[in-house]
Amino acid sequence: MIRVRQVEVYFENDNLEEIKKQTAIKLNIHSNKIKTIKINKKSLDARKKPKLKYIYEVDIETDEDYKILKHHKKDVIETPDEKYQLQITGTKKLEHQIVIVGSGPAGLFSAYILAQNGYKPIIIERGEKVEDRIKSVEEFWKTGKLNKNSNVQFGEGGAGTFSDGKLNTLTKDPNHRMKKVFEIFVECGANPDIMYDYKPHIGTDVLRTVVQNMRNKIIEMGGEFYFETCLTDIHTKENCLYEIEVNHNRTVLCENLILAIGHSARDTFQMLLDHKLRMSPKPFAVGIRIQHLQSMINESQYGMKSHPLLPPASYKLTYQTKSGRGVYSFCMCPGGYVVNASSEEGLLAINGMSNYQRESENANSAIVVSVKPEDYGNGVLDGLNFQRTLEQLAYQEGDGLIPIQTYQDFKENKMTTSLKNVKPIFKGNYKLVNVNRIFPKYISDSLIEGIEYFGTKIKGYNSSDAIIAGVESRTSSPVRIERNENLESNIKGIYPCGEGSGYAGGITTAAMDGMKIAEMIISNYQSLDGRK
Repeated sequence: MIRVRQVEVYFENDNLEEIKKQTAIKLNIHSNKIKTIKINKKSLDARKKPKLKYIYEVDIETDEDYKILKHHKKDVIETPDEKYQLQITGTKKLEHQIVIVGSGPAGLFSAYILAQNGYKPIIIERGEKVEDRIKSVEEFWKTGKLNKNSNVQFGEGGAGTFSDGKLNTLTKDPNHRMKKVFEIFVECGANPDIMYDYKPHIGTDVLRTVVQNMRNKIIEMGGEFYFETCLTDIHTKENCLYEIEVNHNRTVLCENLILAIGHSARDTFQMLLDHKLRMSPKPFAVGIRIQHLQSMINESQYGMKSHPLLPPASYKLTYQTKSGRGVYSFCMCPGGYVVNASSEEGLLAINGMSNYQRESENANSAIVVSVKPEDYGNGVLDGLNFQRTLEQLAYQEGDGLIPIQTYQDFKENKMTTSLKNVKPIFKGNYKLVNVNRIFPKYISDSLIEGIEYFGTKIKGYNSSDAIIAGVESRTSSPVRIERNENLESNIKGIYPCGEGSGYAGGITTAAMDGMKIAEMIISNYQSLDGRK
């Protein structure tokens, strides 16, 4: 097969026959000579809006592949082998089942690869299985009654389950782990278009089913899940793990522990630090969520307010303030919702979420400001405490509800008393306040400077009626759990993994990091069913 790049199709004519036709034109052959065609990549070219084009990369098969390769040096290559390969070479004997802490993407994908190869892992999760977790979260949004162990942050699927399910990443992937991640998602119910779409997303509604299906597949392959089971202590001998404690009342023998704990397991970070697990503070970002009419974003990005053949438009914005501080959009949710994502009593954090169809009238995105240890202190958990301080102020400002404000009032540092054209779309109740009171002045000033600049990139972005809400504080982990070249911590047998440990930045990178940990263990140990 051969791979043909830069095949252009106008969006109104976007179908497989037209893609095949334009591929044939590019190669100067008749379309009936193309025996098979498969889309490998798809992106949108909006540089000449509203005349938008999709740019395709396709794999085709003809009877003249060699001839085409010889005569078309530009944009035509032999289709490379991009299959994920796993070499199983371990010889050590496992004394006990591998335990994975956390069932977010890092935990699920490490479990999947281990189970697929006969290692029968145990997955413990402090929250509920996803179908029960949904009920707890919806009850919280409706009544404010928080389940501290099962919420938007904790529970099967991790924090990403209540998000947009975005899968884009800039990580280079020579081992083709990302493709394997997407293949597993599709096998478990995700739309196959994630295999090639330029901005793949699953959607929170579909992701919940995908997570359930992954769990069932892992169980079928020999894995075990224990929900409402929290890691509460670790026991070591001569700097080696030999046992863990769960729920303060039961011990489990374990010499290999994968820590896929997520970025919000603050009590677990403290417990691990008490055991002198080596950690360091790291930069992260905090800020607000901003809502605009989706039609305004569409018009800026597409040159039209809507079109039935186009998805709701997204954006990515970055800026460096005059003081050198980074301001950027994060986890942008077209046609989405802003959700109360709190996980501790008396503290309030928010996040963004979209269904697969991205059907709401508003676009929302976090706009966040980078912070470094020198901003909040160099103690290992000082960043975590900084997050808590902002979340406590947000809770107090909104009297336990999501604090919101118009952008104009935020700029003028005054209380919002009424909203204008943009209608608030939230999961969880909200209150009109002055969001400025949550932040140190340097963060508020940086947000205003950044949003004003973004208004020069997207017309209306800095409009007075945009709605902002606080506080977006869980962009990434404020700590990194150190690991060596064998991916182990300074305590032998503990493998820090994923976003919570500081090695990922979203669903895809967390899943890939979970796979790396599984591969490392497989390279050292025999499987429990005797395979090598």
